Amino acid sequence: MKTARYIGICLLAAVLGSWKASADEGMWLIHTINAALEKKMQERGLELSAGEIYNADAPGAGVADAIVSMEFGCTGSMISENGLLITNHHCAYGDVHALSTPEHNYLEEGFWAMRSDEEINIKDKSVWFLKKVIDVTEEVEELKRQHEAEGKVLGSRKLSYVMERKYAKDTDLEPWFASMWSGSKYYIALYKVYKDVRLVAAPPVSSAAFGGDIDNWEWPQHKCDFAMYRVYTAPDGSPAEYSKENVPYRPERILPISLDGYKEGDYTMILGYPGRTNRYSTSFETRFNETLKLPISNGLRGKQMDIINGWMNQDPDIRLKYSDYFFSLSNVQELYSGEVLCYGRFNVADRKAELEKELQEWIDASPERKSRWGDLLPRLEKAYTDVRDAERNIGYYRETLIRGTRLTRIIGKTRQYRDQVLKINKIKPTKKAEMVNGALTPTKGPSEAEVKCFNTFLFKGKDIPSVTEGLLKEYQNIDLRVEKDLFRFCVESFLENVDSDMIGAFHKELLDRYGRDYDAIAGYLWDNSFLTDMTRLNTFLDTEHTVSEYLADPFFRFFDDVEILTFNNRIQEAEGENDRTELDREFVHAIYQMREDKGIPQYPDANSTMRITYGTVRPVEPYDGVFCDWKSTAKGMIEKYDPASYEFNLSDRQYLLYKQGDWGRWGCGPDGKTMYVNFLTDNDITGGNSGSPVLNSKGELIGLAFDGNKESLANDMMCVDGYNMCVCVDIRYILWTLDRYAGMTRIIEELGL
Repeated sequence: MKTARYIGICLLAAVLGSWKASADEGMWLIHTINAALEKKMQERGLELSAGEIYNADAPGAGVADAIVSMEFGCTGSMISENGLLITNHHCAYGDVHALSTPEHNYLEEGFWAMRSDEEINIKDKSVWFLKKVIDVTEEVEELKRQHEAEGKVLGSRKLSYVMERKYAKDTDLEPWFASMWSGSKYYIALYKVYKDVRLVAAPPVSSAAFGGDIDNWEWPQHKCDFAMYRVYTAPDGSPAEYSKENVPYRPERILPISLDGYKEGDYTMILGYPGRTNRYSTSFETRFNETLKLPISNGLRGKQMDIINGWMNQDPDIRLKYSDYFFSLSNVQELYSGEVLCYGRFNVADRKAELEKELQEWIDASPERKSRWGDLLPRLEKAYTDVRDAERNIGYYRETLIRGTRLTRIIGKTRQYRDQVLKINKIKPTKKAEMVNGALTPTKGPSEAEVKCFNTFLFKGKDIPSVTEGLLKEYQNIDLRVEKDLFRFCVESFLENVDSDMIGAFHKELLDRYGRDYDAIAGYLWDNSFLTDMTRLNTFLDTEHTVSEYLADPFFRFFDDVEILTFNNRIQEAEGENDRTELDREFVHAIYQMREDKGIPQYPDANSTMRITYGTVRPVEPYDGVFCDWKSTAKGMIEKYDPASYEFNLSDRQYLLYKQGDWGRWGCGPDGKTMYVNFLTDNDITGGNSGSPVLNSKGELIGLAFDGNKESLANDMMCVDGYNMCVCVDIRYILWTLDRYAGMTRIIEELGL
């Protein structure tokens, strides 16, 4: 079905030809726009100077002053003088989900604050405005030399703490320490943080996420992926916690909105906070991810999604409970699956190996470089080969006992409660196992002192009165029927795939008793635990228990019988002297120095610092003989509409409005009678750029970045020219939704439109 729809909307390259222009890759640090980069952007079509994009010495002078980090998970931008902020709906998904109830399901209905007093404060939400970036490389190097001379170790965490603490004393801004190129350069970014953030608007998922998981990472898409918040301050304009007395924030800079549209070949730039890339990775790490790490994760998560989706399709209440969790799970699984596909399709590891040949030649050309890095590549290859078996084990462990069910959150919380009581009573916890002659040997259970101090263990301790409340709250967010099926899958996946010498004594006891009858094992554990049935749980809560009784619970024992330390020790043993973290760091240093030596412009891997990327509006040729246009229109929503499909369903009102096609002043195209929904650019983006403004050559807002295409999913390791695309939602479609669908005229007026 997907293939038919895909080809039906795309056009044959034989008819229209293919796009041959080359994109300029790069997520460039916003404060390092030099004359050469400024010239390249202007040659592409930029009408602004570098100082009009970022200028730390003139507040409000640069476009960057309107861009915010939303807790370094997404990007937003200011679009009104009254603190109105726009970002993606999928960035607000968790907030909308948290506000939703069966009576008011804002995910399904949409959230529209028709009056200012209906704007809802989002607890613990904050936005970060970048004020200045300082190069502290020399300062850090001197600090390292001082510690080394004193025989002290200065690790990365301590270094961050020391530097951030120092700059926090000198300013009222929030410092953020960042290492670039694995420590080749260091910067302190200074932010002003606002903590009263209120939800203003969010369309229903039938609009914001039309096509759902099926269309995720695909093109064409038809999503109205936006949401709006408002930032509030104290009456004097300073950042403040939520208060009814607070007033809308008056930003130093807002983004002007363009209704003039765009066309193929037009210049675009995106400012935002891309989260993470790994483009300085080796061919060895790439092959490791492609052939081992990601396939394990993808296989297990895909089956977990099938279980959850089956239940969501049966019960709307389950869909409400699990929609946010499923959304996160599916997005990551789709991403990782696409990465594996693209690593192979675009020969990423082989292309990295070619770079490594160049690097080795450069190293060998200098005695000094050869002394430092001469055996770096052979050691890296050996390290990634030697850890494969240990990493396979930890992969299955993480995807089952760590995150295979949502009940593991309850296991984790009860572990925390146990440790709190131990700490309060000043009792050192009994070790689960100790190393004897290189082998893990189980120790005895809890001591008598532990048992005695836990006479009123989990739920009666006066020093932690919220334990019961915290535990029961976790159960409100899950459905035990779903968890039972997930647990059954978790049991088999773990016991079937983890080596016998890596599982715990209790796991071996279960296998001795039931063999490979995983139904019997899962059934025994589930039916005999107080954690898996609300009646048994309430009975347990109403009576006193010792820690030994709690630790004897079979469900808890299954999860607690091994620890991640066990698996990490095995990996360290396999690495031996070839510590991958250290070798990877040295590889980045070597690549950085080689490019510096050869005068090759380079940008560091994304790490949630503000970046700028530039490109053009353009089509894509995803496969030989298939040519896809650079825009999608509302017509595609009618073509995809399927009332029997949750992903492609529309309300009667939505369907009628799209069918009528009355776009009014927001209409696009030569005749103004078409609605451009989404469009493509070749800007270089990654996760964290979600919600980033897409700007034209004048710095005006024309859309929001919200996704990439399937062919771009090697992006973490390598930007593949001609295939890395950015999927954007048209600002005019957003405005039409606010105006004609939601009737939020107060927002249209606030925007000066």
